[in-house]
Amino acid sequence: MPEFILPYEPIVITSTEGLPREEWLAYRKTGIGGSEVAVIFGISPFGTSRDVYYDKLNIVSAFDDEANKYQKKIGTLLEDVVAEMFAEVTGYRVFKIQKMFRSREHYFMLADVDFFVQLPDGSFAILECKTTSPDATEKWWNGSEPAIPLNYQFQGRQYMSVMHINKVFYACLHGNSESYLIIRELDRDLEIESEMIMVEQHFWENHVLAQVPPPYIEEGDLIIESVRRHFGYANLNAPAVVFDASTERRVSRYLELQQQKALAESGLKAIEQELQRMKGLIIAEMGASCAAACSLEGVPYQVTYNPVRKPMVSKENLVRLQAQHPDIYDEYVTVSESRRFYVKEQRESAA
Repeated sequence: MPEFILPYEPIVITSTEGLPREEWLAYRKTGIGGSEVAVIFGISPFGTSRDVYYDKLNIVSAFDDEANKYQKKIGTLLEDVVAEMFAEVTGYRVFKIQKMFRSREHYFMLADVDFFVQLPDGSFAILECKTTSPDATEKWWNGSEPAIPLNYQFQGRQYMSVMHINKVFYACLHGNSESYLIIRELDRDLEIESEMIMVEQHFWENHVLAQVPPPYIEEGDLIIESVRRHFGYANLNAPAVVFDASTERRVSRYLELQQQKALAESGLKAIEQELQRMKGLIIAEMGASCAAACSLEGVPYQVTYNPVRKPMVSKENLVRLQAQHPDIYDEYVTVSESRRFYVKEQRESAA
């Protein structure tokens, strides 16, 4: 394949060809990567801005290599296949530049681009390759209209800004042939880009460099998972936390929402979402502690967040046990039975 030279090249941090993952992660800590932009904005389904903050300061890694590890590995292995399909479907030239880039104008902005595209008019675009399961394609549609998931939009806008390129394509594979390839395109928008850069700069300078944790602005489940990752297991010996006035207001709101939920005839989902968010914000103030105290209108309250621990064997370990020690597996593992009910047409087999 001939070498493609882009009309503009930002600062090259390092070549990523053959770069060990540990070194790649270390370089990522020197700025904000494309996949982290939506996290900072609080609109990513994969984490919180506090997680990015902890990662940049080497407090807790934001990368959990064990979580969905095979799903991630399959996605990485299929990138070249998705790019090849995109090239065949569109007729565009697709190529790699295996480097990690830094913006010349904004030192905190990084770009690690999957592929580049040369268009028929000689201009260049970016190609982001994604994979998803067949039952998760709805995020690529807004009703009957084509759409791009918001977190991927921010990733693409970051890359366009760093690389000074005006278009990004997304190719998402959800099957085993090019007929299952979703293709979307996004044009550069300098107004949105300007706002994005301001938010990133604020996060980098006023949180990461200043070492001030950003506030939690995300959904409750993400907050609770972030707290777990940061503090680890519950500490039964930790002293009870005394809440300040702002957390007391959250406890009061949590109790109000509980009453609303009990009486609600509609809008239950919204109530439950806010309940979970209040719970997450309260838990964040407790850290590893299992108890907290506060006063609501002069009435003392106790908040507890106690662990429920029970021994268990994961499905993966059961498979490993059966493979490596079948005699022990047969002796100690019991099998429960459930039955599935179907009604379907009985078709005659072909002669």
